[in-house]
Amino acid sequence: MKAGHQCLLFYYTLLSVTFLCHGKDRSFNDDGDLILPGSYNIPWMAGIEDFRTLSLISIPGSHDSMALHGGPEAKCQAWSLKDQLRAGIRFLDLKVFGLGNTLYVMHGVTYQHSTLKDVLDTVRAFLSEFNSEAVLIRVQPESFEKNTVNEMVQSLIGDGQNVWVNPGMPNMGQVRGKIVFLQKSTFTLGIPFIDTNGQSDEKVSSIKEKDSRIMTQLNQATEACGGDNAVVTYTSGSGLGTFWGMFLTPKRVAERINPWLNQYLRQFYPNQPRPCKGVIAMDFPSVDLIQTVIDLNWW
Repeated sequence: MKAGHQCLLFYYTLLSVTFLCHGKDRSFNDDGDLILPGSYNIPWMAGIEDFRTLSLISIPGSHDSMALHGGPEAKCQAWSLKDQLRAGIRFLDLKVFGLGNTLYVMHGVTYQHSTLKDVLDTVRAFLSEFNSEAVLIRVQPESFEKNTVNEMVQSLIGDGQNVWVNPGMPNMGQVRGKIVFLQKSTFTLGIPFIDTNGQSDEKVSSIKEKDSRIMTQLNQATEACGGDNAVVTYTSGSGLGTFWGMFLTPKRVAERINPWLNQYLRQFYPNQPRPCKGVIAMDFPSVDLIQTVIDLNWW
């Protein structure tokens, strides 16, 4: 057997073993149809006390929230935005490209069939129905004119009614029914946040190594909870562009990471109080995994 074929055979064997250890279960979802249990509590933030600051809440989020198009290399979510919100997601991660007077939602070079205005309209409709909730949004400018994105977003939100754009950390009572923007680098509206991923580019060549990295990041999140910054941990990743992870699309990474993440978070359930983990932004989360993150809040 040629050396190249041996390497590929070894890789596929390694991938198979990893799959068995992190196999698909109810923590991962790639079904576009949202099915909620009859007793599912959509407005879960209603149970959070008004005095608790956002930085003391564990919040399920989606990474590249609108990335439903572009094939296996680009797709990061299965549900529409409306369904993500109904499933309990309260943090949205959006990359936008400004062209003319419009902010288009992108994933890399792939247009995600939505504008930022479409996203804000959907979120506002949700908050109108469930006014006990708050939805955090991170906007990442992708255009060459990054400094104009602030102005374009400001134009979209108008007088700022039902929107939080202040840098001060609010409590839950102050933001019910509101969109809360998070700021970083070139986007300066809203609450500053700490990204526990640091400068990493989310490249994954080893699932075990990714598990370990997430564990470290979530420990950092716990230490930073309750401060003046929101804390965001991304569990997402892709092996594209690396040799050993060349077949690890965002979906394949999530298929292996999500079950591990669910089990890791559930170990804290006996603790009183349970540790705050901040925002956890995920690819292809299931209702079960989202509920696990939510349940960290019930002391």
